[in-house]
Amino acid sequence: MGASTSQLEGVDIAVIATYFVVVILVGLGSMLRSNRGSAEGYFLAGGSMLWLPVGASLFASNIGSEHFVGLAGSGAAAGIGVGAFELNALFFCQLLGWVFLPVYMAGGVYTMPDYLQKRFGRQRLRMYIAFLSLLLYIFTKISVDLYSGGIFIQQALQWNLYPSILTLLGITALYTVTGGLAAVIYTDTLQAFVMVIGACILSVLSFSEIGGYKNLELKYMQAYPNETLYYNDSCGLPREDSFHMIRAAKGSDLPWPGFLFGQSAASIWYWATDQVIVQRALASKNLSHGQGGTLLAGFLKILPVFIIVMPGMISRILFPDIVACTSAEVCERECGSTSGCSNLAYPLLVMEVMPKGLRGLMLAVMLSALMSSLTSIFNSGSTIFTMDIWRNLRKFPSDSEMRRLSVKEKKRYELELMIVGRAFMVVLIVISVAWIPVVQNSQGGQLFIYIQEISAYLSPPIAAIFLLAILWHGVNEPGAFWALMAGLFVGLCRMVLDFIFEGTECGEDDPRPVWVQNMLFHYMYFALFLFWLTVVVAVVVSLMTEPMPKERIHRLTFWTRFSTEDRLEEEQVDLHDKKGKDDVMNGVNGSDDVIEETALTKEEIEPAKNMVHENDDVEFKETGNWRKFYDWFCGFSTNDDRHLTDEMEKMHEQLTRQKIYQTKRDKRILNVLLVVILGIGVFLYGWFA
Repeated sequence: MGASTSQLEGVDIAVIATYFVVVILVGLGSMLRSNRGSAEGYFLAGGSMLWLPVGASLFASNIGSEHFVGLAGSGAAAGIGVGAFELNALFFCQLLGWVFLPVYMAGGVYTMPDYLQKRFGRQRLRMYIAFLSLLLYIFTKISVDLYSGGIFIQQALQWNLYPSILTLLGITALYTVTGGLAAVIYTDTLQAFVMVIGACILSVLSFSEIGGYKNLELKYMQAYPNETLYYNDSCGLPREDSFHMIRAAKGSDLPWPGFLFGQSAASIWYWATDQVIVQRALASKNLSHGQGGTLLAGFLKILPVFIIVMPGMISRILFPDIVACTSAEVCERECGSTSGCSNLAYPLLVMEVMPKGLRGLMLAVMLSALMSSLTSIFNSGSTIFTMDIWRNLRKFPSDSEMRRLSVKEKKRYELELMIVGRAFMVVLIVISVAWIPVVQNSQGGQLFIYIQEISAYLSPPIAAIFLLAILWHGVNEPGAFWALMAGLFVGLCRMVLDFIFEGTECGEDDPRPVWVQNMLFHYMYFALFLFWLTVVVAVVVSLMTEPMPKERIHRLTFWTRFSTEDRLEEEQVDLHDKKGKDDVMNGVNGSDDVIEETALTKEEIEPAKNMVHENDDVEFKETGNWRKFYDWFCGFSTNDDRHLTDEMEKMHEQLTRQKIYQTKRDKRILNVLLVVILGIGVFLYGWFA
């Protein structure tokens, strides 16, 4: 493989080694500060994170190596239009902070499937969303991250792809498996700063290579490979709309109606209902810090257009014969894929433009992107499997039953959950590695477009149901379930057809049947169709079946997030038992009026905290030093071995609800910043439209 002629030198290796030492120290340091011996401590970092690490972790979890490889590659192949995805995220990240996060915090949820069970009751919705989320992680996240990270190391070290991937897995294993979410968030914060600084340096050097921004448009439109001139056809020529972010409604790769209305469904799923993202926001100390984190992530999401997409376009200018190759023979020789080599755009730029030392820094940046994304996915995937699937398969005690168990019994259940969560990471990795060959040859080598397509086939129904659950109390469990089933069936049909009848390369006749060509319309329009199909089915079925008791939705919708009424849990009343439903409907006050924002006073909070933690000093049987170290390193020991009485649990719930209350000063500052960031997003859309 000879696409890159430059190799790392001693100073580059020293920079990378220093970086890894710092990352490991930060990860281990976070393990010393965090309580990892309980489910909340391991999976939600104890709900104690401030806005800076939350925002940095949101950004770092989103900007994985697939962004540096895939986003830059799509910029090289099709121009600036792909940057619209990044600006789109700027808006929907705030939707999480201002609409979804208050409900998640008020409801006291751990995972997104957990929210659906609390909102609708029964297990089938929870299990379905859990399994589908894991499939999406495999198809659109882990395998893509591993492949893109492998590409970069392959270019830098001239290693084969799969040894590169296995090396990456070994690097990320240490603090991910042992440290829990706190370790992931703290290391994400470091990696976010490394990514931004390194990418900004490369962006400046790249623009210097072509004489500044003013030459970008002129030289990009002339950047085509020699084979295009030889064959005298349009293959390999830049698109005429390469510098338009909003493109024609028909016949373009980014139709504006499909993007604004269809792609938005996939964006809602990712930014407001995906466990990887939401888990970071749920780790916030309170709602104000959570919203501050989403604002910081939104401001950071402005950068990729300038530090990833545009450098990818510059790479095409500098290396047109490689990045813009069109013939299968040339592309396979350069990058091992017959579909195209645009994914080499960013790695080539790093290896050929960056000077010694800084080249090592950029490899550290790429590894930061990869590791921050992988660690986030591993932690969130294991959280979903452990809390939503394993607990139900093993018939764990309910929350109220757990409160009545002894400390020793509770600790045994906690230990099992954390062991299972770590073991499941291995399963995720094996399946994802097996899927890499499919990723390698998808979508003409444009990795980022492959991610968007798979998301468009599977995620719009999830976004539709969560929106209905948050905003409309009338949607019930049968409506949500059958709407999801209808959306899954239609989405899988489209995805299977796409894999069976693959698109053609440039200059080739389309051999697909006419009915297939007509059915496989642009994936963004399909996402729009799938979203509204799900909404219609959910509304119709909900109206035709019995409504949910209003007592079940306290603090689980946007309109009832401040409710102080006791919420009826599934274990308290069987919703599918007619008598039970009648008793609830007739015998309990069903008011769901939103209460005024009246928080507990400081004098009320302190006694509550003391009561919850009054048994923190329980002593247990002494163990050997090696066993103590092993338990600490793996997070199996904890100082949180207290037995909560019903009264203490009640106080704990009150403190949890307290998170969504905000001071007038905080609300004023956050709302002003919200208006600022939304205004910046609208301006950038207009500027590049």
